[in-house]
Amino acid sequence: MKEKIENVLIEMSSDLSPKQLKRLQAVLLKSFAENETKSDSLDNLAYLTMFLDAKRIEGCSLRTIKYYQATAEHMLSTIKSPVRKITTEDLREYLAGYQKINNCGKATIDNIRRNLSSFFSWLEEEDYIIKSPMRRIHKIKVKQSVKNTISDEAIELLRDNCKCIRDLAMIDLLYSTGIRVGELVNLNIADINFVERECVVFGKGDKERRVYFDARTKLHLNNYLMERKDSNPALFVTLDYPYSRLKISGVEIRIRDLGNSLELERVHPHKFRRTMATRAIDKGMPIEQVQKILGHSQIDTTMRYALVNQNNVKASHRKIMA
Repeated sequence: MKEKIENVLIEMSSDLSPKQLKRLQAVLLKSFAENETKSDSLDNLAYLTMFLDAKRIEGCSLRTIKYYQATAEHMLSTIKSPVRKITTEDLREYLAGYQKINNCGKATIDNIRRNLSSFFSWLEEEDYIIKSPMRRIHKIKVKQSVKNTISDEAIELLRDNCKCIRDLAMIDLLYSTGIRVGELVNLNIADINFVERECVVFGKGDKERRVYFDARTKLHLNNYLMERKDSNPALFVTLDYPYSRLKISGVEIRIRDLGNSLELERVHPHKFRRTMATRAIDKGMPIEQVQKILGHSQIDTTMRYALVNQNNVKASHRKIMA
């Protein structure tokens, strides 16, 4: 490797000053010689394992870790080259082929692009590669469609048709707090402060935040807990023995089935979150406060959740422009 570096310096000697040559030599030695010694014995699986370990330390959820792993493993099994030799053209070809074979949308491809970019950026930061080949593959523009919220009438229909007090409490807590379904199932009874009508949840990256619920939710939660006969510390448990902590899939299936039975359009836990954000802004809550309640690190993310009521826009326009 040192011999190759010397050849490069000889070739560039006529174009660079002695100071520039010295700097180039230092950069080449650091980027190539040390990196080569550090990386020669590692294969792609070892790089991926170290990357996933780093993400675990950063506090990424198990669900996110599995998504990173599945994305990177599929890419590595398709391209097959060592990560230090994968080029931008290889990755562009891979993404184009993936989209064609799986007939998936731009949003899916952009998610894959983002995951791969994270992987190669980590390799660059750790000096395993000189430069991430994902740098020149930019964010894919995705059409932002207006997503619907749950109407007041639909909320009342869902409440009236719950077959057990647990589901009623679950729906009201999702609706009044705007918490994620993963945060809901991780709640324990001890996390609930009934006096202040608030609870502490741990969001993405184990970030702690406080959320608040209304008097109706307090009543339904109390009724649900009073009829429980188990000793599980979880706030929401299965209806049958052994009364295990409810899982994300259990909540999703329960709410989806209830919505389908009432012929409501695509009812799922995340829709309650978007509805809460939209209603809060519509009622005058500052966007920064909604951001804090939802646990978003970027306010742009909050804006994607919160739709401005078009009827209010129309009324304000008429009032101002009349």
